[in-house]
Amino acid sequence: MAEVDRFWRRVPWILVVGNLVGALLTFLYFRVIDLPSAGPARDLGLWEIGYFVVGFSALVAVAWVWVRKWISPLVKVQAIVADLPEAEARLAKQRALMLPPMLAMVSFVAWIAAGVIWGVLWPMIAGFFAPERAWRTVFGITGVAGSVSTAFVFLVTEHQWRRAMPHFFPRGDVSGVTGAVRLSVRMRLLVIFLLISVIPLAVLGTIAYARALSLAGVDAAAAFHLVGELRLIIAFIVGVGIVAAAGLAIFTARSVADPLRRLEREMAAVGRGELDGRVPVEANDEIGAVGEGFNRMLEGLREREVIRETFGKYVTREVRDEILAGRASFDGQLEEVTVLFADLRDFTPWVERTEPREVVRDLNEYFTEMEAAIRGERGLVLQYIGDEIEAVFGAPLHAGDHADRALRAAREMRRRLAELNARRAGAGKPPLRNGIGIHTGTVLAGNIGSAERLTYALVGDAVNLASRIQGLNKELGTDILLSEATRGRLSNGGGLETLPAVRVKGRSVEVSVFSVS
Repeated sequence: MAEVDRFWRRVPWILVVGNLVGALLTFLYFRVIDLPSAGPARDLGLWEIGYFVVGFSALVAVAWVWVRKWISPLVKVQAIVADLPEAEARLAKQRALMLPPMLAMVSFVAWIAAGVIWGVLWPMIAGFFAPERAWRTVFGITGVAGSVSTAFVFLVTEHQWRRAMPHFFPRGDVSGVTGAVRLSVRMRLLVIFLLISVIPLAVLGTIAYARALSLAGVDAAAAFHLVGELRLIIAFIVGVGIVAAAGLAIFTARSVADPLRRLEREMAAVGRGELDGRVPVEANDEIGAVGEGFNRMLEGLREREVIRETFGKYVTREVRDEILAGRASFDGQLEEVTVLFADLRDFTPWVERTEPREVVRDLNEYFTEMEAAIRGERGLVLQYIGDEIEAVFGAPLHAGDHADRALRAAREMRRRLAELNARRAGAGKPPLRNGIGIHTGTVLAGNIGSAERLTYALVGDAVNLASRIQGLNKELGTDILLSEATRGRLSNGGGLETLPAVRVKGRSVEVSVFSVS
């Protein structure tokens, strides 16, 4: 809002300075370049001064009243445009886009009126009207001074107004505004080109024509003097033209280069992974359309990042990245993996004597610690079944050392559970105990489910056996057990204790298991 208030304080000065530039050009034009158009020299009378004052005052008053009425929907916006009623917000946005060309149009119309008032009406009132002199005067006032003044007002207004545009378009949605004049970059450059090329050529043509008329019927000395004056006038026009062309070119270049430079910086930030930026959309031209498209792209990237981060809460980050990169297959295939099951002991009695919300908090804390241990070894938690955890190592991310990873994860789970119980003891809570079973075997891995919902799951005898081995912890008084198949895949079998073979449900052959110290 501060930029908007600052702009409204600058508007009168922009208009005054812009039209003073035009007035100065008018004076120089008729005192240096085209003297005959100024009319016969005479002393100014009171009525002539009064005519000038009345004409100038009328132009200023009409222009000022019109401008104030036109910008009133913008001045009234003291809050966020989105909070306004729909009709008022739409009108304010439309006027915001049209403000620079509107002020330029008002300025040019005023200079057209000035050309008529002092190029046509004044000679008719003063009694020295001549059609040729009239059009030359109108050309000098409107064509030369008016066009330069209009270009100045437009470029300076646009430059200052760009800083206030984000107040009216916080989301940069300029393309959704209908009924606003769209001044394209091509049109802007074309107009500037015409100003810096056509006007100087037209002025030089006017001078050549006027001096050619002056040379008719004069002697050689006078002709030589006129030609000398023409050289000075041409040098003056070239100098003024270069200064004006440089100023207009600088303003125009900045209006194109500054937004592109900001866009370049934001693109570099996106390349670094910074997605919280935004390009201010300050016009409804091609550059504004590029900025608006860039902002939409950023919003899409931010949404994708949210989905990516959310997805990462359901699978490990490594698995997530593999899935998003299209390197992980879920079509269903036989894989040799290591399956881990972990189950809390005495879960039902604990739930019955504990307040439900506390149970949920404690379970979430327990699962967080256990999953961190599994993720640390690039394992994937397939599902939580009540108080039980099912995890896999070696799929969908292939890892030749999946058995080692599962064992390291189990030991880390044990360590983390001890730390968790220490915190629970400090809070006066009973300790939690769990049992972990690990088995290595071949499973069918893939997306399994209905047409509406799929889940990555493992199917096969190896899964059932891992679950049965986990259940043996209760009978054997251990906390981590692994099968002979897993032991055979370990790179280092140290720290294991061989236990007597046991029979598990669903199997006719006894299973050799090992406890982990």
